[in-house]
Amino acid sequence: MTGKCTRWLAAVALAIAVVLPAAPAQAQDHDETQALLDLYLGQGGPGAGLHAGDETGSWTLSSGTAVIFQNRALTADDHFRIASQTKTFTAAVVLQLVDEGLVDLDAPIGQYLPGVVDNADYDGNAISVRQILQHTSGIARDAVGAAAEPDGGYTLGELVRAGLAQAPQFAPGTDWGYSNVNYHLAGLLIEELTGQTVGEAVTERIIEPLGLTGTSYPVPDDGTLPGPYLPGYSGGRLGPFFFWIDVTFNQDMSFNGPAGSMTSTLRDLVAFDQALLAGEVVSPASLAEMRTTVPSTAYGADYGLGFMRWELSCGGEAWGHAGNLGTGHSSITMVTEDGRFASMVTNAWASSEPTLSRVDLLDAALCEEATP
Repeated sequence: MTGKCTRWLAAVALAIAVVLPAAPAQAQDHDETQALLDLYLGQGGPGAGLHAGDETGSWTLSSGTAVIFQNRALTADDHFRIASQTKTFTAAVVLQLVDEGLVDLDAPIGQYLPGVVDNADYDGNAISVRQILQHTSGIARDAVGAAAEPDGGYTLGELVRAGLAQAPQFAPGTDWGYSNVNYHLAGLLIEELTGQTVGEAVTERIIEPLGLTGTSYPVPDDGTLPGPYLPGYSGGRLGPFFFWIDVTFNQDMSFNGPAGSMTSTLRDLVAFDQALLAGEVVSPASLAEMRTTVPSTAYGADYGLGFMRWELSCGGEAWGHAGNLGTGHSSITMVTEDGRFASMVTNAWASSEPTLSRVDLLDAALCEEATP
């Protein structure tokens, strides 16, 4: 590989390099899926990794590189920002509170957080907890204009305030619209009822019991990632060249909070989704609620309570979530009831997937595992 490094304003480095050849797969007999991963790389970051398998074992494929100017394969144990895959963890904690009799999904959020969702545009007595977790509340998508604390972090209260200052997407219960503010509210609900921070609740209730040693909720954000970690990049490709800027630590994770702040690995994300689907995280009744879906516009999936459902091309369905973050990480995880799984990440925000979507990529991996 050849490359040049040119300094921009404020000494920002712009990397220019010839596209790396695909790194060798860490598994045999998955040539078709490897070819699709290589194809996906053309619209992803410098690298893309896929971890898949079934009850008999697992395999990991890599294309491109984890780090520019190096030839390092992506692995199932690289730590990265999982973005909106965080929502499934947050929703699972809320459903545990339902199991404990502390939350009624169909009760208004105003019953638990009086005065919080209460202005000219929003009535907390007309929006249920279920609608918040399922993105049918109509609450604005993002906390636009949220003010940071002196240390650069963001409080949940401020994220919610800023989000509710935006106009609603629609009247509660009349449509579906993705909203990070919904999950900031879910975080406030968790903190109000447990007396813990969201990070403490997620760690104590999910991460530690499941032994997810590669997973963490880094709020407050100390500006690091555990090693080995997958850097995130912003940029793109121009012919045989790519232009990447490292943006891994360009955002304080408290801004994403319970909607998208967590760090994990492909291996841990599979373990969590499998445990959730197997009934090891919430009760059968609460799992059934999480799996009660409505049509959505997200990744071709139907949306439950922090849990997405996809119909597979080979029959059956898969469950999981996807995520994108401005720190240069796009990812998705899918698991099936018969033990198949697939999780992938690319180290850039894949804002457009015109050639091959990550859903199609994982569908191919899952259906490969379904082949006798």
